Amino acid sequence: MELIAITVPYFYPGEARDIADALMENRFKYVHVRKPGCCAEEMRGLLEQIPDGLRDRLSLHDFHELAIEYGIGGIHLNSRNPFAPDGWEGRLSRSIHSLEEISGVTEDYAFISPVFPSISKPGYSGNFTLEEVSRWLTPGIFALGGVTAEKLPLLEDAGFAGAAMLGAAWRREIDRGAFRLQFITAGNSIEEVKEGARKAVEGGCRWVQVRMKDSTKEETEEAVRLLAPLRERCGITLLVDDHVDMAARLDCLDGVHVGKNDMPVAEARKVLGPGKILGATANTYDDLKAAVKAGADYVGLGPFRFTTTKKNLSPVLGTEGYRRILAQCREDGIETPVVAIGGITESDIPQVMQTGVAGIAVSGSILRAVDPVAETARLISTIETSLTGNKN
Repeated sequence: MELIAITVPYFYPGEARDIADALMENRFKYVHVRKPGCCAEEMRGLLEQIPDGLRDRLSLHDFHELAIEYGIGGIHLNSRNPFAPDGWEGRLSRSIHSLEEISGVTEDYAFISPVFPSISKPGYSGNFTLEEVSRWLTPGIFALGGVTAEKLPLLEDAGFAGAAMLGAAWRREIDRGAFRLQFITAGNSIEEVKEGARKAVEGGCRWVQVRMKDSTKEETEEAVRLLAPLRERCGITLLVDDHVDMAARLDCLDGVHVGKNDMPVAEARKVLGPGKILGATANTYDDLKAAVKAGADYVGLGPFRFTTTKKNLSPVLGTEGYRRILAQCREDGIETPVVAIGGITESDIPQVMQTGVAGIAVSGSILRAVDPVAETARLISTIETSLTGNKN
């Protein structure tokens, strides 16, 4: 089935390259450029960076007059721009939101949304089912809203002409296996941070977050660079805590985690762009929902209990807190992975995993162990056993 990508609503460094790569690699047939609230000069700046030979595969949602000037192949009609410019002969598309509108589509194609609960708008879902919409479909109707690669077979079976993807088109996929156990560094020196991470990785951990709250930015970056060979050799996901600009700048970093008192998630996403992982801390369901809406790829939810490795601790959640918040996520269709954090030990893992979290984040449990390597392996084994038990 045909795939269309829709740009994220903000501009970010390297976006033109990402669009060009997506088209040249034929990951998508078209790219819709949607930047609500931008000015004409900002749009010009993006279009001028995209090679001439690819512009016919773009569609503009705004500034339709630029489509003719830059040789853009399509325009998308919406409430802001309900009509095509005089003399327009290129592709036309529009968005619809109800089954009854399908029969009125006269454009080349249309997006009906949301087919699935929206990824970028938690709690936003359609008033029709996939089975219902399949009975109304006509040629040229594309599914939009909550579309991910895993859902494409369902859409193809339903009879859609294709699918349009927004967040999932550009975001970095999280390695769910690595996500299950996350090691957060601690220590008073770069060497301690490096050794702690090395032992966790030797024990099987494949997700490391470099957290050095009492160190300088320069010291943190040095620690990150020292762990880069370990990332390449063992295939770990390497994140840094707080330093968004560092994560955006360094190729050896897969992303960043921001706390509630760090840079706001929405601002961090604009600096980072969609291609790197952005994690955020939450203590309540409202925190979690806001973080997902602002662009977080995963949420660190906690604390589970009191922990000595973190200052200014939020109220502890306990097992019941996790169970309540994860249930609310399911009700609202929020599928963003959640990692539990805060004083978790091996004996806690079975009950915590049963709440529906996708992973466990630890620091002291590994570092205080007599044998950190063996302790890491035990934690992973316990997580895997808990997951197997949850399926049975």
